[in-house]
Amino acid sequence: MTGMLRWAFAGLLALLAVGLVSVVLQIPEIGGGLRSQVMAQLPESGVDHAVTAVLLNFRGYDTFLELVVLLLALFGAWGLSDSIDEAQLDTDIAVLTELVAFLVPVLILVAAYLLWVGAYSPGGAFQGGAVLAGAGVLLSLCDPGWRSRRIERTAELLLVPGVLVFLLVGLGSMLLGGQFLEYPKDIAGSLILLIEAFAMLSIAVTLHTLFAGTPRVGGDR
Repeated sequence: MTGMLRWAFAGLLALLAVGLVSVVLQIPEIGGGLRSQVMAQLPESGVDHAVTAVLLNFRGYDTFLELVVLLLALFGAWGLSDSIDEAQLDTDIAVLTELVAFLVPVLILVAAYLLWVGAYSPGGAFQGGAVLAGAGVLLSLCDPGWRSRRIERTAELLLVPGVLVFLLVGLGSMLLGGQFLEYPKDIAGSLILLIEAFAMLSIAVTLHTLFAGTPRVGGDR
């Protein structure tokens, strides 16, 4: 009986696979997508790179929700555990200490470069935030507890500005007579850089917090 159920289940999976393949094959081909429309409106976006224009201007609402989802993921991780500790590693390794001392400043500079260059070529807040979070992870591996001794409260405050600044800019554009996140053309580039700067900090802190943990009420970790 068990063997028959397995064969029946395998048959259903095969039918499902065939159905999915047939649906995919029936999707009409759309040549070029929206590339021509994006390139036509690029001068109005405030940046010179099409991907940044789409993510931070034309489809800025999607990126705003991505930041919200990332923040909610952190809240969910906090809710699933009452004890989150930083990763432990043997820190009596001179090579590791020297390597981290060299790499962290370099990674901070790389993150700042990725943020700035995003207006002209591939880069931006998410890439810069990931690199900056990587610098924090290296510090946590080399010196567990560094964050709680140095920047814990400041770091927790930086979790929110990425979403908050995005929201305030969107509401401000509405007050100026446009739609939500419809930036005025003459200051669009500056607003996008402002949003990305705060988004990068929030992304970095959120990713590092997911790795390193955060103090609980009463001092427990």
